[in-house]
Amino acid sequence: MWNPLNLFKNESQSVIGIDIGSSAIKVVQIRKKGGKVILETYGALALGPYANVPVGKATNLPIAKLVVALTDIMKEAKVTTKRGGVAIPFRASLMSVIEMPDVPDKQLATMVPLEARKYIPVPISEVSLDWSIIPKDQIKSEHTPEEDESVKSIPKISKKEVLVVAIHNDTIAEYQNIVKQAGLDANFFEIEIFSTMRSVLDQNPEPVMILDIGAATTKLYIVERGGIRLSHTINRGSQDITSTISTSLGVSIEQAEIMKRSIGYNKTATDGKDVVSLVALTLDFIFSEARRVMFTYQQKYGKNVSRIYLVGGGAAMKGVTEIAKANLQTEVVAGDPFAKVEAPAFLTDILKVNGPEFAVALGIALRRLQGGE
Repeated sequence: MWNPLNLFKNESQSVIGIDIGSSAIKVVQIRKKGGKVILETYGALALGPYANVPVGKATNLPIAKLVVALTDIMKEAKVTTKRGGVAIPFRASLMSVIEMPDVPDKQLATMVPLEARKYIPVPISEVSLDWSIIPKDQIKSEHTPEEDESVKSIPKISKKEVLVVAIHNDTIAEYQNIVKQAGLDANFFEIEIFSTMRSVLDQNPEPVMILDIGAATTKLYIVERGGIRLSHTINRGSQDITSTISTSLGVSIEQAEIMKRSIGYNKTATDGKDVVSLVALTLDFIFSEARRVMFTYQQKYGKNVSRIYLVGGGAAMKGVTEIAKANLQTEVVAGDPFAKVEAPAFLTDILKVNGPEFAVALGIALRRLQGGE
């Protein structure tokens, strides 16, 4: 089975990773040289103007306009390669963890599609299905209750957890159409969470949470030893913060977006205390949902999340890491995907600030670079 945290084996030409989000397109171009991954260029382009809405707002653009926007950002970022991959949004996928008998992989391959029908609300013939076995615990959890002697004598059927992922064939065809019209050789597609895992996580076996704050939604994933244990979507995102600031302070969406980015949750700002409190309204809701997901995981598996990684455009907002730590009472760090690439020293600070927004794009590029198409 493919390990999403594996790194690289072979020398390769330049590749591009493309993340088409609801409010922006992000691209990252990298290549491998002498065993190191080199950052060649990166860029982001807001989609709002293509839909006649303010920057930062979520959009639902037709394919033709997405092609124009993708072509524009490639020119703006001076992308020089056509080889790459495209991330598919989590919202366009179906993902479930199912329990299966502990049988050989060959036998499991025939059983999973049959079992998956119980969890996928469309005919299996209409989706592209993939699956991977979630690694078992090697050490018995201290939360596992001791069994009664009479129960121990009853033979148990060995089980394994399997992550099943499905993407509708129409969605894949749509993305194939976009990259074809943009003149790209980007026929490899991957759900965004796996791209993020590759660019942000290391080989730590402890359970961690990825909290992806997008424009329209926030996605939560709990990952353990390279396997996704839980996933959840919250219908709140960074555009809700902008809207709250605009409505409450009587300013335009454009002004509210600037205030959100420049002040954020910076409690030391002398002229932005109203903004700080308004930012907290949305973030408090998001983090309360995150606490609930963490509690669900703890109840089911008897383990606590050891660290939380913040990614997405909303994670770049000032003070968000601090308010997350206070709310979640867990170690919280901003995702730093660019730590896995070589870049000029003068870019170090700006890459750390912008890194969370490019976790998906860099992750999909890394996958293509390692020959995973």
